[in-house]
Amino acid sequence: MDWETTVKRWQLFEKLGFESAWLCDHLIYVSHPDQPYFEAWTLLAALAARTNHIRIGVLVSSNTFRYPSVLAKQAVTVDHISNGRLEVGLGAGWYAPEHAMFGIPFPETKELVTRFREAVQVIDLILRQDVSSFDGEYYQLRGAQSRPHPVQKPRPPLVLAGFGPRMLKIIARHADTWNAFGTPKEMRERNQMLDYYCHEIGRDPDTLDRSLYFWVPKADSDPWVSEQAFHDVIGPYIEAGVNQFIFDQPREDQTPMLEWVASDVLPKLQQQDPREVESVAASQIDISHWTKPQDYM
Repeated sequence: MDWETTVKRWQLFEKLGFESAWLCDHLIYVSHPDQPYFEAWTLLAALAARTNHIRIGVLVSSNTFRYPSVLAKQAVTVDHISNGRLEVGLGAGWYAPEHAMFGIPFPETKELVTRFREAVQVIDLILRQDVSSFDGEYYQLRGAQSRPHPVQKPRPPLVLAGFGPRMLKIIARHADTWNAFGTPKEMRERNQMLDYYCHEIGRDPDTLDRSLYFWVPKADSDPWVSEQAFHDVIGPYIEAGVNQFIFDQPREDQTPMLEWVASDVLPKLQQQDPREVESVAASQIDISHWTKPQDYM
């Protein structure tokens, strides 16, 4: 969308009462690479200044082309512009074609995960502390000053994306919200895995929100087609333990559905206990099949 349309849409989301609005961190439009596409963090800063209440973020910043110490400084700036409405999204990076297109190296999976782990630590330090030092394999800080501090204390929430076991262990330790996409069965399994990893480190699993990105163009169903279609999409995911939903926005002609969700669905969902799902004790979880080579990171 062009700038003017984007502003109108985000202001509509805010007016209708949606909790958050997000941008994707890509350098091209992945679904339609020939179409125009704005850079996410400069756009987010501008949208922060044109909204008042809705929480905002990038789902999720790609660590392959977002140097973590610089990203942390960007996050502080946007947190101030938005008066404390920022969610800091971060992922390891995944879409290789745009890296080749823009001359950005795309590491092997093992390096992607290690870089992600270090990046999360660097961002967490800079967002929490006045002065930070860090000595990692890929990132180093030497008395890095972070002034001003973020508006949100102790820092803006971290929304970390990942799907495989190594990524989920990092997420269990550091994230405020986990984000992923997948089938209800996959999300249930990963939810159980996250619970297991939280128990391993002594964290209450209920302190970690579970967020689904529903990639509408790649899905088998469109939740904006009808009221029944919307419920058919979210129902199985709620049962799987998801308590936050992020959808691709509807087309212009589907705006009535957006308004219906805001007026009818959101108030009912917000009254429910977001963790009212089947719980599985850590001792009951079979993790033997969670480290197959095809698991993503």
